[in-house]
Amino acid sequence: MGGAVSGSAAAVDAEGASYPVMLNVYDLTPLNNYLHWCGLGIFHSAVEVHGSEYSFGAHDHPSSGVFEVEPKNCPGFIYRCSIFIGRTSLNPLEFREFIQRMASEYHGDTYHLISKNCNHFTDDLCVRLTGKTIPGWVNRLARLGAFCNCLLPESMRLESTETKHLADCRFSDGSNTTSNENFDEDDLEDKHLLPTSSISEDAIVKEVHR
Repeated sequence: MGGAVSGSAAAVDAEGASYPVMLNVYDLTPLNNYLHWCGLGIFHSAVEVHGSEYSFGAHDHPSSGVFEVEPKNCPGFIYRCSIFIGRTSLNPLEFREFIQRMASEYHGDTYHLISKNCNHFTDDLCVRLTGKTIPGWVNRLARLGAFCNCLLPESMRLESTETKHLADCRFSDGSNTTSNENFDEDDLEDKHLLPTSSISEDAIVKEVHR
């Protein structure tokens, strides 16, 4: 987890903070209704700030896997709850520059269910913005998986590059990703993959529904 970051992206104290940072948590399976009481569950999470929600997913390209959606409406997942994490002093323009820089550290082809998933991203983002981590139960299953790495199927071990993919996306250069995720067509909404800081904001990728 990369808690330290230079410049305006550094975590700020509560006294100088102005904007709320929320963690939105989603269920990946209805079994969470039972597992949650045991302190476990399979969760997706995203950070809501300045009226948008940001998370991390996988694709086959060495480019950003950080995407932006409407808050509490991430395609393919069931919204569970929102948790107030803290506050940040970054205004919308400063945050936009910051999240694009951070996106360069989270390429879609580096996603891993155990070592670098959406919850690792949101924890890192929350620490950088507020100095506070996400609740432990959100990513507890991945930590247990890392502890029991040798017992996992080969495709999920830490040395593996197997990933869980985003839905099909078209990039600004016309190239495409191919998804192995079986989303319900009725649940799909727009996703925007964030460009890195070297790319203009106009290059944001819009998901193509097929």
